[in-house]
Amino acid sequence: MIFTETRLPGAYIVDLELNEDARGYFARTFCQREFSEHGLVAHYPQCNVSYNRDRGTLRGLHYNRTPHEEAKLVRCQTGSIYDVIVDLRPGSPTLGQWLGVELSAQNHRMLYIPKGFAHGFLTLLPHTEIHYQMSEFYVPGAGLGLRYDDPGIGVSWPEAPRVISQRDRNYPDWHPEGEDD
Repeated sequence: MIFTETRLPGAYIVDLELNEDARGYFARTFCQREFSEHGLVAHYPQCNVSYNRDRGTLRGLHYNRTPHEEAKLVRCQTGSIYDVIVDLRPGSPTLGQWLGVELSAQNHRMLYIPKGFAHGFLTLLPHTEIHYQMSEFYVPGAGLGLRYDDPGIGVSWPEAPRVISQRDRNYPDWHPEGEDD
């Protein structure tokens, strides 16, 4: 695997090293030792899958309240997504900044998202499936979210969402801790 730190400290793009032959390819998608050597969370007690029927499906921007923050390793198994993270870590030099990365079945790319980030994605193809490795168990009531089109964050989505839940549509704008309203 090839680990490339993004401009948001602690967040990494992880590219697979494909071993190809006439049959296809073989690649490692996770190695506890390699993740630990890069200072990344290397214990994932829960894995989830998200299947999205339609192109233009938006999910997010989701995060968990303290002390239930999650690190995630996200991979698109079929189709393609525009994956977005927003740094919500108090005191971070990139607090409130976002990053978008295309993850697809074709580019075999993964995104490592550290604790303290909001996460969301927009499907770029129909029948898209995303696999998540989660550093924490699901805790009912711990989930929060930011509005995907919050002007204070300014995510530039590659196209307008066509399918979005009421919950995701109605999340509030983000206000950094300590900022006056």
